[in-house]
This record gives sequence, C-alpha cells and structure tokens, in this order.
Amino acid sequence: MPKHGKSYNEVKAKVDRNAEISPAAAVKLVKELKRAKFTESIEIHVRTGLNVRHADEQLRGTIALPHGLGKEVTIAVFARGDKAAEATAAGADIVGDEDLAKRVEEGFTDFDVAIATPDMMPLVGRLGRVLGPSGKMPNPKVGTVTMDVAKAVTEAKAGKVEYRTDRTAIVHLTIGKVDFPDQQLLENYAAVIDELMRAKPSAAKGKYIKSITMASTMGPGVKVDPTRTKDILEEAASAAAA
Repeated sequence: MPKHGKSYNEVKAKVDRNAEISPAAAVKLVKELKRAKFTESIEIHVRTGLNVRHADEQLRGTIALPHGLGKEVTIAVFARGDKAAEATAAGADIVGDEDLAKRVEEGFTDFDVAIATPDMMPLVGRLGRVLGPSGKMPNPKVGTVTMDVAKAVTEAKAGKVEYRTDRTAIVHLTIGKVDFPDQQLLENYAAVIDELMRAKPSAAKGKYIKSITMASTMGPGVKVDPTRTKDILEEAASAAAA
C-alpha cells in the first residue's frame, strides 16, 4: 500500500477513528481537514446491509440536491431532429446520434451525465462496455432515457445526481464543495439520507445503514453516526442554540 505524506498524516491525527459524530460536527471537521490548494469536493460513503446480488435489494435512483454540487455539469445527449434541438436549447454540452455513439465507442467519456431519447437506445445500448463501468449509461428508471430531454438536461444542470449501490453495497455521493457554507452542506447531506431512507428496498433485511463516512477529496474519512437519519437539520439547530 502507498504511504501517505506528512500533511495527510498530520490532519489524520485530528480524527478519532473510533468515534461516530453528528452530521453537523462531521461537516465542520471535514472542512477543517482539507489539504489541497484546489477547492475539494465533500463526499459521503454509505455502507448498506443490502445483498446487491438479489434483484429485490437493488438501490438506485436520483436526487436533486438543495444546493447543487458546486460544479459545472457536462451533459451529453443522444437525440435526433427536434429532440436534438431541444437538448441544445436547454443547455446540453454535447448532442449527437451515430456520430456521438462512434466517439464514445472509441473511448470518449468527457461528460458527467448521458441522456438519450428512447428511439436512440438500440444504438446507445451497444455502448454499455464504455458507459456502464463509469455509471453513465442512460436508464429510464432514473430519468435519463426520456422524450422530455429539455427537462432532463435542466434538472441535471441544476444538480440532480444519480445514486446506486456498488458491488460492495456502498453508495458513494458528492454533497458539495469545501467552500459551501456548513448549513448548505448539512442540508445536502440531510436530503441524501432522507432519500436513501425513502428508497429502502422492501426486501431489505437486518440493519439497513451500517456506516457512513464523510471526507473531502484529499482528506481523511470521518465517521458519521449512522443512527441519525431523521430531524438532522432540527437537531443541528438545537445544538447550535444550546
């Protein structure tokens, strides 16, 4: 395993690896632990108790964060004719059909979100080898295969993000940037946790959320209390007033 540098070890020493702290305290600490000269993102990693090998325990959806992600989202749209024009007018960065598919097939993936009209899916479906591993494959379940491309582009630009469990049943999501105010980060965090609880598969057994870790792009992880899934904002307000 690669060894961490001196600056990383210095900030890591500030973290109690055994303590699970409140979401508000985690936001504050993670911002203090940032190390990079660029504006780091803040991520959460939610380990669930789902058995992702079972179809009825899959967790996947989208959420529009209250304060967005703090970054410009690049969107590619697979569409023709009027729908291609609608996508361009709505602010899509890359629009095409066979020509775009050929670029992607050759390895082009310099975009954050891919959207497609239903008639384009026979073509886009062949790109799964490229788009699948990076989580960019259009999917009707999350609204990225749609005839309303203008709405899909607008929502993605506003900060609508997709979430899903990986092979180890962990959900990885960015909730903002280190230069966001604490309250905005906490509100984005609360929105994510609320959505994950709402989307809990009915077939889930045992403990649903096992652990939550919050970290900046270059900083060490901070353990967040996974039992605090309700009234997160109200609890933080009460603690601040005390």
